[in-house]
Amino acid sequence: METAPGVDSSPGRATIADVARAAGVSIPTVSKVVNHRDGVAPATMLRVQEVVERLGYETSLVARSLRSSRTGVIGILVPEFEPFSTELLRGISSATTGTGYELLAYAGLLTGASQPGWERRSLSRLSGTLIDGAIVVTPSTALPSSSIPVVAIDPHTGPEGHATVDTDNEGGARIAVEHLLALGHTRIAHIHGRADLASAQLREAGYRAALAAAGIPVDDALLRAGDYQEGNAAAVARELLSGPHRPTAVFAANDSSAIGVLHAAADLGLRVPEDVSVIGFDDVPQASMTTPPLTTVAQPLAELGASAVEMLLSMLRGEPTPEHVRLATTLQVRRSTAPPAAD
Repeated sequence: METAPGVDSSPGRATIADVARAAGVSIPTVSKVVNHRDGVAPATMLRVQEVVERLGYETSLVARSLRSSRTGVIGILVPEFEPFSTELLRGISSATTGTGYELLAYAGLLTGASQPGWERRSLSRLSGTLIDGAIVVTPSTALPSSSIPVVAIDPHTGPEGHATVDTDNEGGARIAVEHLLALGHTRIAHIHGRADLASAQLREAGYRAALAAAGIPVDDALLRAGDYQEGNAAAVARELLSGPHRPTAVFAANDSSAIGVLHAAADLGLRVPEDVSVIGFDDVPQASMTTPPLTTVAQPLAELGASAVEMLLSMLRGEPTPEHVRLATTLQVRRSTAPPAAD
């Protein structure tokens, strides 16, 4: 089969020379078109653009940044691709549509090992030559000063330093426990997250505040550390639910932990919610697919991502930007909570 005249048939990525040859123009002319510079006749510009599209020609991000100091790319830095970060990415992607920016998602901990400072390394690798700005999801340490604008989503250390978007963790925990209290529960356990994380501390504070407002003292025997991990939460839930004075309800600090509680209850032959009610926090997609579907505190994950995009675009335009945006949480009632069984 013959190749059409002027079309490069060699395998691999199309080059600027391939485009020039196929369009019948010089390489400098192609450069002017792809870099949106003047000096090219409209008909020639259309012909070059058609060839660029047909051959799938793309300029190098690094080369583009060296020429214009901009790449047109926003970096999304996550520790790993798990339900929380995946839902945030949906909101970020939707909010970026039509802005002229592309997205580069980068996971800093795909090895599965604990690597403190992954945020610093990731920013150092990407900033300046590959991305114009960054959204960092749940950074575990204070972010370093950077040559590019940076917005943090739900940082582990709380809203300090860089521009930050988070949700009302303490208020969300309060509405979770108030829901259980309204159902008639008074013996409510809490499986909390990592003690060094601001979100976990605030959710435990909300749990304590709701009990205090109801005149119920906190029983430390009902507190366990689940570290936001399903397996850890399942293990400590088995301890809580195996005792002679087990709780009638469990508030888990995130949905992964709550799912661990559901597994532990099933292993022990306990029915949810007839024998024990369970409530989580986050409202990741899996929460509606558990057995029974999980009652949880919904973080507006898509809105979190969209707000971070709005803040970052404002910073890139050099406009005044708030240092901290906090979004409200809401209660999503499903079938894992009910009044306690009569004694």
